[in-house]
Amino acid sequence: MPPPRSRRPPPPSSPDNRRVRLHPHGIVLAPRTKPGDAPPPSAPSSSSSSKRAEQAVAADEEVLPLYAGAMHYWRHSPDEWGAGLDAMKKLGFHLVDVYVPWGVHETPDGKFDFGERFGRLDVVRFLKMADERGLKAVLRPGPHINAELSYFGLPERVVWMRACQARTPRDNPVMLPIIPVAFPVPSYASEAFHEESSKWLIACAKLFAPLRWPEGPIVLIQIDNEGALYFRDGPYDQDYHPDSIALYRSFLKDKYRNVKEMRAAYQQPQANFATLQPPHRFDAHVADDLPRHMDWMEFHEHLLARAMEKIAATFVAAGFDGIPTTHNFPLGESATALNAGRMADTIDLVGLDYYHRATPTEHQTIMRRTSELASRAEGTRVPAYGAEVGAGFPPFFEPIDELDSLYTLMAALAYGLRGYNLYMAVERDRWVGAPIDPHGVRRPFADKFEALNGALERTRFHTLRRNTPVRLVIPRALRRLARATHAFGPATPALFNVLGAGYRESCLEDDLGLGEVVTLAGESYLRSFERALIARGVPFAYAGGEVLEVSTTNAKWVICVTVGGVKQDLFSRLRAVQRAGVKVTVGPSVPDRDGSMRLLGELHDARGLEVEPLADVTQADRLVARRIEELKLPTHPVNPDETFITVHDDASGTPKVAFVMNPAPHAVTARVGLPTVTALDDALTGARITRTGGAFEVAMPARTVRMFAVEI
Repeated sequence: MPPPRSRRPPPPSSPDNRRVRLHPHGIVLAPRTKPGDAPPPSAPSSSSSSKRAEQAVAADEEVLPLYAGAMHYWRHSPDEWGAGLDAMKKLGFHLVDVYVPWGVHETPDGKFDFGERFGRLDVVRFLKMADERGLKAVLRPGPHINAELSYFGLPERVVWMRACQARTPRDNPVMLPIIPVAFPVPSYASEAFHEESSKWLIACAKLFAPLRWPEGPIVLIQIDNEGALYFRDGPYDQDYHPDSIALYRSFLKDKYRNVKEMRAAYQQPQANFATLQPPHRFDAHVADDLPRHMDWMEFHEHLLARAMEKIAATFVAAGFDGIPTTHNFPLGESATALNAGRMADTIDLVGLDYYHRATPTEHQTIMRRTSELASRAEGTRVPAYGAEVGAGFPPFFEPIDELDSLYTLMAALAYGLRGYNLYMAVERDRWVGAPIDPHGVRRPFADKFEALNGALERTRFHTLRRNTPVRLVIPRALRRLARATHAFGPATPALFNVLGAGYRESCLEDDLGLGEVVTLAGESYLRSFERALIARGVPFAYAGGEVLEVSTTNAKWVICVTVGGVKQDLFSRLRAVQRAGVKVTVGPSVPDRDGSMRLLGELHDARGLEVEPLADVTQADRLVARRIEELKLPTHPVNPDETFITVHDDASGTPKVAFVMNPAPHAVTARVGLPTVTALDDALTGARITRTGGAFEVAMPARTVRMFAVEI
């Protein structure tokens, strides 16, 4: 079980004084008041963001879809700000995404220049210009922002302070070999780093508090950025900073009831909490050696969640509250220590970054990560948000062309995004390929985004829902074990995930005496069901075991991989899901180890659940066929096999929008079976398709997604 959380100040979205609240369709804005009017009444208190979001929208409140575009004010002359903002507004964006770089604003004397010396640093003026144009703002003050800046936007003096630096097992700084300059990354545990960053965060809180909605345009605030340990997230890369070691020992003391229990788990009769050292490399030879490695993986998640708490609390203490918080998980997030469940008390809206290419392999990646995001968002009643959806690329990356950018965005929308931030909307230095040039002039590619945003508005896409009655659940223990057994040392596991490689390609293949390689067996089980569901056109989504209850909302059939070891309460939680009327299948086995891979001495209690070992590789297809009949699962067949379809319904369950996707490098004609549909109208071009011989024939150019308004 995770250690108990300590009490802390309420996060910036405190219900007692919120000015903005999240809603499944976007964000709800309290009405603006005129000078002399009484302030809007405080909304009633509640215990979670999920309950807050369920409140009805008052007649004088506005639900704003999260369609945003990024612009970096400090990289432009102030006389170009207006043109860039106007161009974004014309493309149909409602919000401007605003990074605020600590290292750029800090002066040599340790103070901050917010436009007093250099006009391009007058971020308040920039935000007021956005407000004048009706644009709301997503504020992203870090302390880490990346933004392709040297030192990721941190002051150079801070990254070279030894007390602030993350440490390797040999007590060396953890270096990030990044263009344009390598640098030592900060420690998320370092009290010295938090003390330095708090000066910046307090200055930002005081500067921006008067610009919160409704007095100003700020409606979301991001807490830090891409918190995957600065991309040095290998399982034994970091953090061996003294403050991290102290936090690790405190974490273990909270987790284990006493030192005797810890010694038994670690098979170290002389160990104690005061001197225990974390593992420096993967040195397990048998399964009983795994608990200390699994705890180290879990500790990384605890470390990051605690750091986000500290940053959020700093804003609150300085007077910036009432605005929902957000955080963006980078590519490969499922192979990192980022855990949305652990961050849920601090972060209201966890979004994903998207920098993919239009290929069959990356299509599968978009489908898996977006559907997991969407299932979690549906259960917590917040919009599934693409916090950065790439349009263009840094010049030191492999090029991402216009087809890649549009395909990635539309495929992510197809699999459940309900809002997105186009990064970058306006081009700047260290970036190539945005739809608006640095001077605010539209490029031809901008027409595509204007057409798409217009289609999203006309179809009210933000109010629709993709019905995914089947959920494939991945317990957190399996992901931790995959991190711990990563086979390629300093090459981050996230890199393999981004490239589409699975556990078979990236994990050690030692069975550790268990009779099977747990990671490979678990992945094979999930992929067998994934292939069977796709083949029969059954819509499904992935779900994380750490947020099982919310991520299985509205499901009819839950398939949970159980192999190696799982948390002791997982099976009871699955039975609770089943009691709510959901069919639950587990397999390929019922383990006898807990989530830390400690031997329990007996199997987990799987009574009442369907245990499916999939001894025959065709059994997954037979089981899916049976469930289609038993549970009346919807099917949306499409061929050829290289094409894909998703359907999005309104609140009554009536289909309103369909996406057809072809990630292949050649054109195809897709045959789509939608029996209740009479016509498909291309939402971007207006082209109309009627049924031919019982199906719709859809011309699909290479690397293309088409969005259709559905006629019943």
